[in-house]
Amino acid sequence: MKGTVKKLLPMIVLAVSASLMSSCGNKQGGLPQSNEYPVITIQSTNSEMSSSYPATIRGKQDIEIRPKISGCITKLGVDEGSVVRKGQVLFTIDNVQYRAVLNQAEASLNSAKSALATAELTYNNKKELYNQNIVGDFDLQSAANSYATAKATVAQAEAAVVSARDNLSYCNVTSPSDGVVGTIPYRVGSLVSSSMATPLTVVSNIDEMYVYFSVNEKQILEMTRASEGKNVIEAFPEVQLELADGSIYTQMGHVSTVSGVIDQNTGSVSVRADFANPDHLLKSGGQGNIIITRKTEGVIIIPQAATAEVQDKVFVYVLGKDNKVSYTAIEVDPQNDGQNYIVTKGLKDGDRIVTKGITKLTDGAEIKPVTEEQYAKSLEEAQKLGRIQGNYKEMKKAFGK
Repeated sequence: MKGTVKKLLPMIVLAVSASLMSSCGNKQGGLPQSNEYPVITIQSTNSEMSSSYPATIRGKQDIEIRPKISGCITKLGVDEGSVVRKGQVLFTIDNVQYRAVLNQAEASLNSAKSALATAELTYNNKKELYNQNIVGDFDLQSAANSYATAKATVAQAEAAVVSARDNLSYCNVTSPSDGVVGTIPYRVGSLVSSSMATPLTVVSNIDEMYVYFSVNEKQILEMTRASEGKNVIEAFPEVQLELADGSIYTQMGHVSTVSGVIDQNTGSVSVRADFANPDHLLKSGGQGNIIITRKTEGVIIIPQAATAEVQDKVFVYVLGKDNKVSYTAIEVDPQNDGQNYIVTKGLKDGDRIVTKGITKLTDGAEIKPVTEEQYAKSLEEAQKLGRIQGNYKEMKKAFGK
């Protein structure tokens, strides 16, 4: 039995292959010949092309909350994710020592005021005696100096009271603005100070979000020229935000700032788009993609797969009337959707270009143009034949040569 199958294998494969070849071996199909290439005819069309840029989401205000004094936290007024209002107490720091310092400063102020009153009486008395020629210049000047010193001491004591009162008030760490509380790394009992590397927390105002992305220098130059002397911000259309889960944020954004400095390391310019965030869906620190959609009319669009890039130049193979290809340089819009190019120079309506297999072509080569459908069908049949031949080899191994 094994010998019989072995003898019939070539005949089985030959019969299946012949059947496959006959089913598609006409002028419109068959296996792709070495000079068969898919060709399309260029026609102008309207375009709505989107470009995507990685973006970082930030709150309108991201304020680091740091203590102005040192001490242990005795109470947490909020928790992570809490919505807070300006002036609301976030943390309470142990105030015993600061209240004692204030009491001491107030006592020193009272003492200084008493000394000032005594110095004033002494000065006034010396002045009367001086006018009666009972005391001399030295006594009067000494009294005046003591009076001035007493006034300075009171001023110093008052300043110390103000400082002590401020430090006592700093024991209640309050929110400087409305917002949402971030991570809280320090809890009750933690010793904190103004010199800490890590803040107590971050309060983010997320009613409006700032979304930062970058565009390259060439794109900015082209947008600047397109704005015809106006602010380059006006050259940007409304933008969309793609979130981390792939969904599109419902609110449209608008570009509000463009950096005037080009990053020397990346060659890009930082751009900021503003988005309303009424439902607080966007969180500060998030990631996403800015999508800019441009609508243009009467443009030539070609697939990027039909192009070759050499030293920052883009080339296509244009098919002539004699079915010979010409390696042609074109210019394209730098903004693209990753699949197609908008051609700005080098092609016109009616031109024919090769769309696939261009790596095998050379300038001046003669080809047999076919439609993309014919080319795809021929490839599919070739793959089927390849699988049959592969199965034949496997069967030969299984039954022995």
